Amino acid sequence: MNEFVSYQSEEKYAIITINNGKANAISHAVIAGLNESLDAAEKENKVVILTGKSGIFSAGFDLKVMTASPESAKELVTKGSKLSLRMLSFPQPIIVACSGHAIAKGAFLLLSADYRIGIAGDFKIGLNEVMIGMTMHNAGITIAKARLSEVYLNRSVNNAEIYNSKQAVEAGFLDRIVSEEALMITAIKIAEMSSKLNKKAHAATKLKVRKSHLEDLEMAIELDLKSDISINP
Repeated sequence: MNEFVSYQSEEKYAIITINNGKANAISHAVIAGLNESLDAAEKENKVVILTGKSGIFSAGFDLKVMTASPESAKELVTKGSKLSLRMLSFPQPIIVACSGHAIAKGAFLLLSADYRIGIAGDFKIGLNEVMIGMTMHNAGITIAKARLSEVYLNRSVNNAEIYNSKQAVEAGFLDRIVSEEALMITAIKIAEMSSKLNKKAHAATKLKVRKSHLEDLEMAIELDLKSDISINP
């Protein structure tokens, strides 16, 4: 869809790939590309596979934007939160093929998908906001609460604990792990299985199951717009 996000349409699914530098950072351009790609998948009524570069899914928001000013940080975080809201309410299943490290917004994208596959190994997965001096935003807390157990919620959000792939399954960031060679093979297999779901029933049921979560997330985004969002020194 742009130079940082590619879209590949197959018969039963679409593959969206993030490719933005060493950290595979989530920037304004990446979010725009992801939204354009989701538009295309929704129009084609396709299951989505979202993936990143070899070795790294995403290390989170673009730090240059996040540290430019509080206003700049809030704008990017708000766009990211709205992207998560869209993913959580997307009418088709979204499968993440986590291609390596997933930190901060990279991990939140995992928490915003329907099925998450990671690679076995010593990859870093988790929420490091508190570690880098960012008070966790309301939307982030809301997203984490819905997918992580209370024990891991506190360890992840309050203490910025980072996990390897196996631990990330226990925490709730991933659903399963496979070998690197099997990552896309497995994601495609699950996408093909997911394409057999009744599309209307899946979309309607997802909204029912996540109704309170989506409402809470909408309110959290509004609260964040009234709050300070920045990375402290």
